[in-house]
Amino acid sequence: MFDIGFWELLVIGVLALLILGPERLPGAMRSTINTIRSVRNVATGFKQEVEHQLRVHELHENLKKAEQQGLKDLSPELEQSVDELKKAAESVQEPYKKQ
Repeated sequence: MFDIGFWELLVIGVLALLILGPERLPGAMRSTINTIRSVRNVATGFKQEVEHQLRVHELHENLKKAEQQGLKDLSPELEQSVDELKKAAESVQEPYKKQ
């Protein structure tokens, strides 16, 4: 991530120790680590959401192509997308079916 070597880390550590002191340094380190962790979690969540939206868009485009062809003589990719969408529609309707 960062191109920081041993000596740079050592200088940063000594400066942090001098500025914050030995009492506040562990708390500051914990706070920094928690902040970095939360930023990573937000970035991961954003990445997953973008990937999900791209997949939904791709399925939507494939469904449009399949509808234009009249759902006949579909390529394997389009057929797989249509099957995926049918399974998703069935799973959504599952809780509402009368027994």
